[in-house]
Amino acid sequence: MALGAMGAVVLGPMAAAVAPAFAQEAAAPTDPLSIRVGANRDFTRVEFAGVIGQRSRVRREGQAVIVRIGATAADVSRLRNDPPPGVTKVETRAVQGGSELILTLAAGADARTGTDDGAVWVNLYADAARAAQGPAPTVAPGSLVRVAAETHDDQVTLSFPWTAPVGAAVFRRGNAVWVVFDTAARLEMPKQAAMGPAGAARWAAGPDYTVVRIPARNDLQVSAVGQGATWTVTIGGAPTSAATAVEVTRDDEAATALVARMAGATKAIWLTDPMVGDRFAAVTALAPGKGNGALRRTIDATLLPTAQGLAVETPTDDLTIKTEGDLVTVTRPRGLTMSPPSQAFDEAPEAEDTLKKAAFPAMILAGWADPGHDGFAKRYRALQDAASLETIQSTDDPRTPIEARMQFTRFLIGSGLGFEAIGVLNAAIAKTPSLQGEPEIRGLRGAARASIGRFEEAEADFSAGALAGDPSTKVWQGYLDAQRGDWASARQNFAAGAAVIDDFPNTWKARFGAAHAQAALELGDLNAARTLLAYSFSQRAPAADQLTARLVQSRLFELTGESDRALAVYKAVARAPLDGIATPAKLGVIKLSLAKGLMTPVQAAAELEQLKWRWRGDATELAVIRTLGGLYLSQGRYREALETLRGAGKQLGDLPGAAELQADLGNAFRALFLDGAADGLQPVQAVALFYDFRDLTPVGADGDEMVRRLTRRLVDVDLLPQAAELLKHQVDERLEGVAKAQVASDLATLYLMDRQPEKALQAIWGSRTTLLPTALNTERRAIEARALMDLGRYDHALETLGTDTNGPAQDVRAEILWKQQNWAGAAKIYEARLAGRAADTATPLSAAEESRVIRAGIGYSLGRDAASLGRLSRAFQPFVERARSKAAMQIALDTLNGMDGVASATTFAGLTASADTFAGWVASAKEEFRKQTGGNG
Repeated sequence: MALGAMGAVVLGPMAAAVAPAFAQEAAAPTDPLSIRVGANRDFTRVEFAGVIGQRSRVRREGQAVIVRIGATAADVSRLRNDPPPGVTKVETRAVQGGSELILTLAAGADARTGTDDGAVWVNLYADAARAAQGPAPTVAPGSLVRVAAETHDDQVTLSFPWTAPVGAAVFRRGNAVWVVFDTAARLEMPKQAAMGPAGAARWAAGPDYTVVRIPARNDLQVSAVGQGATWTVTIGGAPTSAATAVEVTRDDEAATALVARMAGATKAIWLTDPMVGDRFAAVTALAPGKGNGALRRTIDATLLPTAQGLAVETPTDDLTIKTEGDLVTVTRPRGLTMSPPSQAFDEAPEAEDTLKKAAFPAMILAGWADPGHDGFAKRYRALQDAASLETIQSTDDPRTPIEARMQFTRFLIGSGLGFEAIGVLNAAIAKTPSLQGEPEIRGLRGAARASIGRFEEAEADFSAGALAGDPSTKVWQGYLDAQRGDWASARQNFAAGAAVIDDFPNTWKARFGAAHAQAALELGDLNAARTLLAYSFSQRAPAADQLTARLVQSRLFELTGESDRALAVYKAVARAPLDGIATPAKLGVIKLSLAKGLMTPVQAAAELEQLKWRWRGDATELAVIRTLGGLYLSQGRYREALETLRGAGKQLGDLPGAAELQADLGNAFRALFLDGAADGLQPVQAVALFYDFRDLTPVGADGDEMVRRLTRRLVDVDLLPQAAELLKHQVDERLEGVAKAQVASDLATLYLMDRQPEKALQAIWGSRTTLLPTALNTERRAIEARALMDLGRYDHALETLGTDTNGPAQDVRAEILWKQQNWAGAAKIYEARLAGRAADTATPLSAAEESRVIRAGIGYSLGRDAASLGRLSRAFQPFVERARSKAAMQIALDTLNGMDGVASATTFAGLTASADTFAGWVASAKEEFRKQTGGNG
């Protein structure tokens, strides 16, 4: 992207094609430079905003505050006519490459500078004492900070929870990691056993800083993240880069200096290494994270790689480090003697025209593939020999230029030999590790890795701080986003790098165009997709790349309703001898043919089964599996559907479509066991299917509901052991608290129904917890009492029931009294359980109600209670004619006189069998299971 003096953006053909699609994403136009002034009772703020304004640099010379701005003319009439309090004079002057605004401070006045919200600001204080006060101290000196450690594999993460935000610097020096804070405090560090791969930490506090030194192997990466008042430092694990790279430039305006632009810089702290005895400085900065990604070396100072802040080593005694706003200046009284780390590049001899360095670090030029007059083989050998000689020379002198190796790398990448190019670059970095911070090396290695499909490794290269903001890197990041299905990010990155896409070779322009078109298509921007496809086709790229673009075009035809054209293109591409292109085309043919009725579901399934094994390991395989799984589901082939969807495995979890496939798998399982799709299967078949895919059971209420529904079906057909096994897994493996107690109650009920009172008691006792709902507690007491009763422990059972008078408790109490031959007591409870039922003579009695009537009658007879028996007989005689056990009902309701007064337990033995209250309780329990799951039996 070229930026003219008036801020106009100059775009190439590719950029012009995509610019309209991103009109809404562009920021609202602003002036290149705008000066804003505001004041309160303490100070006056002057802000320099806009594209030019936010690049301003501020320095202090005595009583003068000097703001250097670009060549754009600045309107300072307001400042000049009405100077802020504490400013005696405002003037401008022209300097090379721009202009400067000079604010002369009055005696006793002061100023502070910084950056915020895309603007550079200067706070002017008429009273220096007011400026010196600054913000209130955020952390009281001497406060205690308790450091927490968390280890995982070969990594330890330390959390420093300050009470307020503080500046930090985090870096490696030798065999130790240093963590420096700009505030004094006492630290409570973890014991060495909690430090994982790191050693025992040592800390010290100065008057206004705190420093921690942690021994750690050289191969352990270091990263730092600041969030709120907490700094988190990770040692080991996967390497990460700072959120923002610190920009370091050379300043020759006065004394030669290094100037680092580091937002939120707070102070420079000089330290002494106890193991070496030398002196070095740490420059702290506030969050978010920002660090120096590469070693930068001069004769007088060395900037170490950092995860946060800056670290400066020096062999001199007079090096000074100043923090002014967001600028950190490193210099000496007479300036630095400069020797930049990129000298190997700067002093390298000019390359041949065809292998010249690209304008951007991740750019590939078409000329790099030129074999010259001697042909590819001789060209390859000549460049390889020169690179090998340079490598040998670098063994004796690490500062040997690397241009021969870079020319060889460019030739390899231009010729499509990505593996070989990566080998050359890795060997160069192994010889000179500081080269890892050079933009071209990281950019070209990332490009080579992306070209051979190593997308994660390429992303690591493109994330380096040295490539931040580079448009050629944005193009590659857009391409990588498209490969993993992050369509929104792909469009944003392609747009950010659109101005340089036309400088790539035709092959890559075609690939980028097709990838961008697919991203536009997935986001519904069909017009942009059409334009981008036309751009891709115009590049005269190799056949494979043209076929890839045709696949995208087929999808465009589908979305625009041109299914015949889409099918024709799919069929043409499917004939290609390249499986990676032909397989998705064949999938398109099958889906369209099925939709148009040209293929039956059975034929489609057979074709997809073959296609599933033809191409493995990428998003195409996932698309085939999703289609086949959906087809099996629509045919009611549930087991085949689940096996197909699960067959992709977790190794494809990072590919586009993986999340959707997992969603399909979960939705299919829900449809089977939550939405009733499996209700047509026999209960045993449904349970077998559930067990085979139990790992798909969702966590939470839906998973529990599935198990309850299956349990109800098993109970309906008296498969009580299988139902109990389902609930037992829930209790033992999945549930806690109230939910566990509820399901354990159901499990105990099943055990009682299956005449296993010991297991019922274990289920109840093993799920005890506090603060259960009253209704659930009551239910559990009744179940526990019934289990104790079945074991003959009648007194314990009655003690468990206590004073409960609800229906289930009364049923158990009556049962216990009956077993104890307390006939009158049991009869009273049975009759009480029938309260109000005699009034509804139109409705026949249920089985449980008949049992209660019969037992009440027998109990009153055996208890010689004629009055109660007469009352019961008068109330329930109308129900005898329609009773299930008519004879038993009639005998039980006969008066004592009608029985000639000779009733005994033996006389009623047969009637008791007709009044089996256990069977009635089982029937009631089954009905309760149906109610809980919405079943209707």
